[in-house]
Amino acid sequence: MAGRLLKVSSVATAVFASSGFYLYSKNLDLNDHSIIRFGRAAVTTAVISYDYLTALRDVQYGTEDYWVVKSKLHLRSAERLRDLCCANRGTFIKVGQHLGALDYLLPEEYTSTLKVLHSKAPQSSMEEIRLVIQEDLGKELGELFIQFEEKPQGAASLAQVHRAVLQDGRTVAVKVQHPKVQQQSSKDIIVMEFLVQVVHWLFPDFAFMWLVEEAKKNMPLELDFLNEGRNAEKLADMLKHFDFLKIPKIHWELSTKRILTMDFAEGGQVNDREYMRKHSINVNEISQNLGKMYSEMIFVHGFVHCDPHPGNVLVRKGPESNKTEIVLLDHGLYQVLKQDFRLNYCKLWQSLIRGDMKGIERYSRRLSAGDLYPLFACVLTGRSWKSVNDGISQSPVTQSEDVEIRTNAALYLPQISDLLNRVPRQMLLLLKTNDLLRGIETILQTRASSSSFINLSRCCTRAIARHQRGKTTSRRRRLQISLSERWALCQIGLYEFMLWLRTSALARWVSHLIGCLPCPN
Repeated sequence: MAGRLLKVSSVATAVFASSGFYLYSKNLDLNDHSIIRFGRAAVTTAVISYDYLTALRDVQYGTEDYWVVKSKLHLRSAERLRDLCCANRGTFIKVGQHLGALDYLLPEEYTSTLKVLHSKAPQSSMEEIRLVIQEDLGKELGELFIQFEEKPQGAASLAQVHRAVLQDGRTVAVKVQHPKVQQQSSKDIIVMEFLVQVVHWLFPDFAFMWLVEEAKKNMPLELDFLNEGRNAEKLADMLKHFDFLKIPKIHWELSTKRILTMDFAEGGQVNDREYMRKHSINVNEISQNLGKMYSEMIFVHGFVHCDPHPGNVLVRKGPESNKTEIVLLDHGLYQVLKQDFRLNYCKLWQSLIRGDMKGIERYSRRLSAGDLYPLFACVLTGRSWKSVNDGISQSPVTQSEDVEIRTNAALYLPQISDLLNRVPRQMLLLLKTNDLLRGIETILQTRASSSSFINLSRCCTRAIARHQRGKTTSRRRRLQISLSERWALCQIGLYEFMLWLRTSALARWVSHLIGCLPCPN
């Protein structure tokens, strides 16, 4: 303990001494933004580290007092981390939002505290917005739009969105990047990398370099709004067979790396049950269609929208068709899955649905989980090991199981950290996506529905059959594969029909009728 405390004090002294020397040697103003941001991050890291080193030293491990004190410690640390993200903004908020989405990977005190960062994003002034538009598009606001609402429709960690009207009368949404984010992001990531290394030095069991590596790789892509526009058009074409999915059209003539102009989309957030009740939107239909979309993205195409938090998923009644629609926004963060990874992931999910323990172990190991494959299965599904053994499609989710999963997330944090450093980098954003989708299902109260497993099974079957057809030149073999695929899809369809029949009004009527028949003597 004394050695660790000495490490903390040594790091803190070195940080402040080097910062002071840097300021003196460069003759910089104390309000220099990068230095202030680094100082805040260093102080917060030192305070949190010191708290973890000292708070539990006088409490006996495993006692009721120990867990109470540890929960309070997690909460204090999460609040300090949240305050740091709010103060430093930009990349810090983005990483904090990522952590807040990992419901089944981190202690509940962290995820519940960091979730508020989705509504705590910074807001740029109208003067800053005007300047970005003038610099990038070369014209004043009045020359481009006949109306531009000063109050943003929403503000996120990297940008904010304004409603505007084009010269021809069409209503659009204009996404404008916060002016300082570009220059700050690379410096912020260097700071995070340094501080995470320091924390790993103090606490060898906790290795979160995967988080910094993901931020380093993804941040440049998210800051390029032209890349976001291309992603949106690619997904719209890929999933054009889904009539319920709407992706706003991009206006390329009014888009740059820092500005993205698209059709304006009305709708309520996917977690707004009151909006859905008011507009007669069926929550089960929404949940089922979300499952269809994401199963198709992940298993069939390997091109995955990785930020389905409620602010990016709108629901509405179609203005013309009056049918329920899902509007998918914010296409900056996508994961392109490698073929071998995608096929092993397909086969792992098929094994999880069936409760095939040999398959779960085999394909988990192929995805680099090693001996931690039981933990990997639980993290991936958000289910207990007992439910995984039974087959996750066979046992409905219960509240007690959710509590058990959250408790285990705190108990097995070092092992989870080890697991996340083992698995392919592609898996990290998929885990975040899974957790965000599970969160939506929990709010809509549709997690117990088996429809998501049915859609997932269909997509896995199609993906594996497509791969097998692509590997053979034999017409006979291709025919065999196609027939086998159709038979498997028919079995899934029959199972779905039986489930519907079991819960339909007809089944209830027949059951009631049988109950009313007189018993034979």
